Amino acid sequence: MELTTPGPTVGVVGAGQLGRMLGEAAGPLGIEVVALDPTEDPPAAPVVRDTIAADFDDREGLRELAERADVLTYEIELADADLLDEVSEATDTPVHPDTDTLRTTQDKLREKEWLDGAGIPVPAFRRVDDAEDLREAGEELGWPVMLKAREGGYDGRGNLPVEGPDEAEAALDELGGPALAEAFVPYERELAVMGVRGADGTTTFPVTETVHEEEILREMVAPPRAESDVLARAREVAEDVLDSLDGRGIFGIELFETEDGEVLVNEIAPRPHNSGHWTIEGAHTSQFEQHLRAVLGWPLGSSDPRGPAVTTNLLGDVDAPEPAVLSGVESVLETAGASLHWYGKREARPLRKMGHVTVVGTDDEDADGLLSRARDLRKGVTFR
Repeated sequence: MELTTPGPTVGVVGAGQLGRMLGEAAGPLGIEVVALDPTEDPPAAPVVRDTIAADFDDREGLRELAERADVLTYEIELADADLLDEVSEATDTPVHPDTDTLRTTQDKLREKEWLDGAGIPVPAFRRVDDAEDLREAGEELGWPVMLKAREGGYDGRGNLPVEGPDEAEAALDELGGPALAEAFVPYERELAVMGVRGADGTTTFPVTETVHEEEILREMVAPPRAESDVLARAREVAEDVLDSLDGRGIFGIELFETEDGEVLVNEIAPRPHNSGHWTIEGAHTSQFEQHLRAVLGWPLGSSDPRGPAVTTNLLGDVDAPEPAVLSGVESVLETAGASLHWYGKREARPLRKMGHVTVVGTDDEDADGLLSRARDLRKGVTFR
């Protein structure tokens, strides 16, 4: 393997905060990043080689991205799999992860059917096309059920608990499209595993505990506050998922630990994921560097942790959109082991992910103590 200047170019569909962190990870390796995004001056713009202003389904924009890249990837599931196939074939530019994997994970029903068919444990689910389907699903699965949009849901959007049959019509109207119903899982905690498929094999990062508020991922705790047998099972399930996927790259595998200690797969994201942000400071190789190594076919790095870590998201704490002004960061910058990531978004919106803070502790520091420290730092950071 030889490196030159300029190095290989990775074309990324999407230039949000994930594209920004991919660009930050690319620089030390001599990798150049060109990203496509419809947003004017997107978060990734300051740290990548160039950005292309185009919609995710813009044929000419994607063609330009492919012509400028050695490999294509994506940091958002809104990427158009069919167009990626078209421009990949026309320019002989490979796409990773595989576009069939993207198509599967873009549709939550298709994803659940694929996982279930592969023998991977998931919550019981049923297809929902109309209110009668939803009422039948509730009778079969038991009320309440979790109604999920098949496409386009993220950060809690597109998920709606339905308490009983009388709510079926209104719930489907609110969701506004094809859906599936899942049995409501009374879980002990939510977990996640960042898994990587490389040219020469697979690896997983340590299991992470994910804490949600209002359906938004708020905190990540590594290692989790869970029993060792649960963590071993979570890793085993994640490895089974990796073995069933196609293409190279990193995959965010979201899991439930049920009250009786079972592990079920909730969703899969074929891209870097918020639940892996702790790896930037907390692991020997970050999820973003691993993704770049994987899509280029380079050897993977070590996914071992440097120490226990907690990441807490900085969300838009506003009632309506307004210019983003972050205050109170001095306490984070002055704290040993604490790191601030500000995504450079110009506008704060309610519950919008604006940045995150990671605190890496020592091996003798327990998760609750580290989490308490991270929360104290977060409380001091405000908008305005």
